[in-house]
Amino acid sequence: MSIPFSRIAWGRPEEASHPDALKAALAEFISTLIFIFAGEGSSIAFNKLTDDGSTTPAGLVAIALAYGLGLFIGVSVSANISGGHVNPAVTFGAFIGGNVTFLRLVLYWIAQLLGSTIACLLLKFTTDGLSTPVLTLSSVSVWDGLVFEIVMTFGLVYTVYATAIDPKKGTLGTIAPLAIGLIVAANALAGGPFTGAAMNPAVAFGPALVSWTWTYHWIYWAGPLIGAAIAALIYEHIFITRTHERLPTGEC
Repeated sequence: MSIPFSRIAWGRPEEASHPDALKAALAEFISTLIFIFAGEGSSIAFNKLTDDGSTTPAGLVAIALAYGLGLFIGVSVSANISGGHVNPAVTFGAFIGGNVTFLRLVLYWIAQLLGSTIACLLLKFTTDGLSTPVLTLSSVSVWDGLVFEIVMTFGLVYTVYATAIDPKKGTLGTIAPLAIGLIVAANALAGGPFTGAAMNPAVAFGPALVSWTWTYHWIYWAGPLIGAAIAALIYEHIFITRTHERLPTGEC
């Protein structure tokens, strides 16, 4: 059994300008924009319609559903082009498992963070300046919030590996976008009242940048990246048996 870290690939410089890599990055940009616009837009809309009703049980369910459906669409429309990551933590988990190169990770991260930022700017413009809700902690300590994000992201990336990356996934791959959207919606119901349930640095980054509010922002990077790495190492090391070398581009 090979050590997972031995699968890490850095990529060749020419990959950064290869048409396929650029198309994949563009797909990540568009799908992340779609996802964030739907999720953040639902938060803004619910707050406007119900006088900050996003903190109520009904608001929590509605916003969790919007994020789940938005991610289902975002993954679906980019899966055949980029792998449908729509999340820097998912890309990091794929990198740890040797399924994408470091250069592609950088391209994807730039595209995902830019997509989130543009989505929030569009929301601010189209709502006449209403602010996009910034993720923060509520009723939990910093370390509790960090653990929340680690556990929730672990569940998300483990689901991605099982339904989308595992070579033995078979027909299960057809429901990967739905499974990924559902685990995000379920985790949002569990962790939303405490951390906002990011599971995705891009979800936190766009609103924080547009509002220039960075309180506890590091949690929404550290938690998802740690959770993604743990899920990738466990799934790659224990459950995946590879009988051939991965592609030089490291596409999953």
